[in-house]
Amino acid sequence: MDKQTEYVLRSVEERGIRFIRLWFTDVLGFLKSFAITPAELETAFEEGMQFDGSAIDGFSRVQEADMLAHPDPTTFQILPWRDDQAGVARMFCDLTTPDDEPFEGDPRFVLKRNLQRAADLGFSFFVGPEVEYFYFADSGTDPRTLDRGGYFDLTPLDVAQEYRRRTIMALENLGIPVESSHHEVAPSQHELDLRYTDALTMADAFMTTRLAVKEVAMEHGIYATFMPKPLEGFDGSGLHLHLSLFEGDRNAFHEAGGEFGLSKVGRGFIAGLLHHGAEITAITNQWVNSYKRLVSGFDAPVWITWARNNQSALVRVPTPKKGKPTSTRMEYRSPDPACNPYLAFSVILAAGLAGIENGYELPPEVTSNVAGLSSEELTAAGIRRIPGSLTEALDAMENSELVAGALGEHLFEWFLRNKRAEWDRYQRHVSRYEIEEYLPIL
Repeated sequence: MDKQTEYVLRSVEERGIRFIRLWFTDVLGFLKSFAITPAELETAFEEGMQFDGSAIDGFSRVQEADMLAHPDPTTFQILPWRDDQAGVARMFCDLTTPDDEPFEGDPRFVLKRNLQRAADLGFSFFVGPEVEYFYFADSGTDPRTLDRGGYFDLTPLDVAQEYRRRTIMALENLGIPVESSHHEVAPSQHELDLRYTDALTMADAFMTTRLAVKEVAMEHGIYATFMPKPLEGFDGSGLHLHLSLFEGDRNAFHEAGGEFGLSKVGRGFIAGLLHHGAEITAITNQWVNSYKRLVSGFDAPVWITWARNNQSALVRVPTPKKGKPTSTRMEYRSPDPACNPYLAFSVILAAGLAGIENGYELPPEVTSNVAGLSSEELTAAGIRRIPGSLTEALDAMENSELVAGALGEHLFEWFLRNKRAEWDRYQRHVSRYEIEEYLPIL
């Protein structure tokens, strides 16, 4: 038994923990959980805990129902939002078949596999997300905002400062450091910036953050949502991801004297993101509503470009802090916070590594406002648009060997089937816009 497992067993006993919740994530990024008592904990570590995988959409067929959840002791934390006398802790799990083979439909395993591929090339992958979301009065179909605040407002207009403060305290109690928080551009919109760490730890932290935001909101009698575009006419919620590769302690993206301060690895990684950007969009933006955010006129990327100071670019290279080359990074701006982080990080990493391994050439930086260019000018410059709908994104994904390899056959095929069905349901829906726009005149 390793030291971390011994620490968990000892902590459960000393802290009076009555229930341990075993967490895992389904294909679409929804958190799943079941609880065990301390009496079962040692068995869980040694053998895993059995559950019915056929009950989880996208996991397994009825004839292959049995799954085992193996808790990861490094993810042990006591849940801070429980105020009763029964202490509750949680651990993320890795899923296997009864034959102790990794389950290929487990998003956490998919990310681990892609991280191992990076490690085989000598790289470790780090992510720092900017998490945007909205607070509403409730979850009703007519969203009611709580304020009229704007970007960075620190006035009585921002009534949610207390909610953010409580959320940050909860996250820090869970071992998730928050670098900053603030009111975002739209009314009732907020942002939490998590301190960067390795991609697997961050994917776990992001799943925890979404739950913590919702739990704290519920405590205050309001509702928090990570829906990409809940308000028409205002900015949607993005998940801007700050990415870096390290070789040991050295930032692999930085090169002193290199063009833009970027190494060949850094330029290749950006080129890979641009080359495969359309193919991975169905994963980073997986909902019909995601594409209501990715439109011109708002602070969201529409065109597949890169730049240093152009906020409309898909990939941005922020200026590193003076004297700190380790802060060299790139910001990938299209994802939204309703994605599955394990899968999103996997396909982003796969795209970047493809650019490095295949020597993709970095196209010219686009510093101008692309929205002002004509279609002829865009074509001449080789600038492509991000998929404009879920079905366009799925078409690009379906023909992508890169995404198929990153996700694996099981998850790739299930995701496409599920999302095609979602698009079919959307196609049949007659919206309020259509009734109001066409019924009076047609």
